[in-house]
Amino acid sequence: MLAAQIFAVIIFLAMFVLIVLDKIERHLVTFGSGILTLIVVFGICLRDGKAIWDIIAIKDFVKSNFWYQVAESESKGINWATIVFIAGMMVMVEGMAKAGFFRWLCMKIAFLVKCKTIPIFVTFMIMSAILSMFIDSITVIMFLAAVTIELAHLLKFNPIPMILAEVFCANLGGSATMCGDPPNIIIGTSLSFSFFDFLLNTGLCAGISLVFSIIFFYFAFRKELVSTSGEKVDISKLPSPDSAITNKKDFIISTLIFALAVVLLVTHSITHLTVATIGLGIAVITLLAAGKSALELLKKTDYKTLVFFIGLFIVVGGLEETGILEYIAEFIRTISGGNPYVTVAIILWISAIASAFIDNIPFAATMVPVINSLAASTGIPINTLAWTLAIGTDIGGSATPIGASANVVGTSVAAKNGYPISWGRYCAKLAPATVIVLAISTVYIFARYL
Repeated sequence: MLAAQIFAVIIFLAMFVLIVLDKIERHLVTFGSGILTLIVVFGICLRDGKAIWDIIAIKDFVKSNFWYQVAESESKGINWATIVFIAGMMVMVEGMAKAGFFRWLCMKIAFLVKCKTIPIFVTFMIMSAILSMFIDSITVIMFLAAVTIELAHLLKFNPIPMILAEVFCANLGGSATMCGDPPNIIIGTSLSFSFFDFLLNTGLCAGISLVFSIIFFYFAFRKELVSTSGEKVDISKLPSPDSAITNKKDFIISTLIFALAVVLLVTHSITHLTVATIGLGIAVITLLAAGKSALELLKKTDYKTLVFFIGLFIVVGGLEETGILEYIAEFIRTISGGNPYVTVAIILWISAIASAFIDNIPFAATMVPVINSLAASTGIPINTLAWTLAIGTDIGGSATPIGASANVVGTSVAAKNGYPISWGRYCAKLAPATVIVLAISTVYIFARYL
């Protein structure tokens, strides 16, 4: 067992280092690490064929609980429910993007506030948070940043402050629901939480934090958002929002499919349909509606991210199977003395600090079994620890340009269009905002759960 533990830790640490260095594509890193875990840890060291079969977890697909869940079920190894759900949402989002939904929405809101810079700034922050509750924040920022730069050219203002605020609010909005951010999907599917469980717990915290964030960013950026030309813009000369719609029929269909996805997610604790069923169902409907364009949508699906998750779950499974995660849980319990306030503070702030510098997805996947052990040994409700972990990983990632995928996408889009954002400029505004939200979250968790 000792040899298996040593190799499991070595593979895990090597994977993290390679992800941070970003020299090799991260899906290749995690998948390669997953294969090594299966061969070295389970095959050579443990010589346990059953454990390998359990980690691969293909048998989950034939379990009725995987598609229709009444009783709680434990997830071990590859969390296929997470994989299927994310894949389904990717297909839906590609269909919406092809129809011009995102660009239309951004332009429509800009026109509703009469293309005034400060109102656009505030409404785009709110829109970024709301969209990220239901759609991957990477997609939200990709389109929002592009439209922001387009509007900046038309209205003559600096788009960098707006993009930074949008990135922060996307991560904040993603913390509000189970499907808003990949760490939440992992936590939700692993611990059998519903969409409403997240909305009523992390969602309330995110809502309170959003108000303070808007106030902070308004005072931080209001002077930079003034029009550089000083001229009044003639709205009638700007492109109409309807020009963003590439196909009216596809636009209506994709909007209805998105609405259906939201309804299914909101009601899945009542219908007992799992996120895997919802993801697969939405993908099938989208492809059927796309007709001849279905293959195009499938080709655009981000398979690299799905492979990334598969490899990650295998590596974390190796740590769990060899007992390493139990040691981590015991360490946290020891230094906290079993005090629930100290335990929650450690999980929240350590999660946030770690997520500011390393990918929050593998961190969340690693910590789920840890908080399970902590709940069993300290008596702190697993729900409390789950909300703490979700908030810490989701919010902490906002502090640096590499802390979350949305940050990388936002800064990349800006740089590609001639607006480079340095580490100094990014951290000068978003790091303080992150600390403010984490402080609010700490008070919120202490007051509500402890």
